[in-house]
Amino acid sequence: MSKLPDEFSEEMKQILGKDYTIYEQLTDKEAFRGISLNRLKADNTTILPFDTEKCPFYRDGYYISCDEKGIGNTPLHHAGAFYVQEPSAMSAVTLLDVQKNDKILDLCAAPGGKSAQIASCLRNTGLLWSNEVVKNRSQILLSNFERMGISKGVVSSCYPDILCRKLEGFFDRVLVDAPCSGEGMFRKNPDAVKEWSREHVLSCAERQLSILNSAAHAVKSGGTLVYSTCTFSYEENEGVIKRFLAENPDFEMCDVSEHFGRKTELPCAVRITPIEKGEGHFAAKLHKKGESISETFHKNIKGDIPKELEDIFFEIPKGNYITMNDRLYIMPENIPDIKGLGVIRAGILAGEFIKNRFEPSHALFMSAKAENLKRVLSLDDKQIKEFLHGMETDSNCSNGYTAVTYQGIITGFGKTSNGRLKNKYPKGLRIK
Repeated sequence: MSKLPDEFSEEMKQILGKDYTIYEQLTDKEAFRGISLNRLKADNTTILPFDTEKCPFYRDGYYISCDEKGIGNTPLHHAGAFYVQEPSAMSAVTLLDVQKNDKILDLCAAPGGKSAQIASCLRNTGLLWSNEVVKNRSQILLSNFERMGISKGVVSSCYPDILCRKLEGFFDRVLVDAPCSGEGMFRKNPDAVKEWSREHVLSCAERQLSILNSAAHAVKSGGTLVYSTCTFSYEENEGVIKRFLAENPDFEMCDVSEHFGRKTELPCAVRITPIEKGEGHFAAKLHKKGESISETFHKNIKGDIPKELEDIFFEIPKGNYITMNDRLYIMPENIPDIKGLGVIRAGILAGEFIKNRFEPSHALFMSAKAENLKRVLSLDDKQIKEFLHGMETDSNCSNGYTAVTYQGIITGFGKTSNGRLKNKYPKGLRIK
């Protein structure tokens, strides 16, 4: 790693006290790596092709070896069984304390690690709205949504102020994982050290406060707001929270009882450094005063359900079936009005109508359960690698659209015809 900037070192001495020397010694060590298990797809880590060690920051978080290579090309990664994630970054969702049936906003969501955790905790209940203002990053977010099998969700690309004012008081919980100066990425990305400046830290703090003030509108009375960064800076962390509370008297601190990280001067917050076996994260939990009022949003818009779905599923997926521009979507039943909010995808793209026939989508199969599908083809190690490269394979299923599984987890689909499976794995996702 490049030499730490003097101004940064002086601030870290103030933050860490006598532990600064330990931190400094760790700066040249390898960065921690981890995964979060996706409970929508996998029940435990025994199926994974690499060793894991439980990490303290999240109930389904694990360390993996720095020597593991090519994890993104493994079949179970393609299947969405896990998300590769820096361990301490998982802590914010732990503070969020997701409950089934919650309506949750992940306001700065790309690339999607924390959204994947939230969806795993929701277990296909409630609603997850994930927003990313940068358009090309929102497409990455959408791709991860589909890979993880998230069905009750929305992906949008909208300015926080517009989104949160339009959805005033709608969400039980809101997460703001704010853009920051990235001091917690120094070991992982040495260029972050070179790009660091005091001016950038201060400008980040102003932007973070602005985003947090916007987020406050979307939290319902009695709801929870969690703020997190991957930086150590006092101005970007405690400073932002203190300023926010001064400007928003309807919010108050929540005592944090989790047994990880180091305490801060704020009872609502924790800080994680390499000393605590994480690269660097800060998370604070706030409560919006008032009583929580249960609200239900239902849209009873039902389009025609294609007969092809009856040939694929034992039980047709629940939701509002809506056709737009020859595409069929299965919308969550508790979705609010999405007009003008930069929505890229709501619910699942079930498929397309092409020349009077219905072609199902990859996302439809990735969000399904194998036991609810009429045709399921289980592939071994060799066959699944060939499938992910786009090759055809033998099929013992009857003719028709067929789910492909590996280790019992749906990885894609194809179309069986006379003992052969025509590969439908998206070309953009195939292993080169």
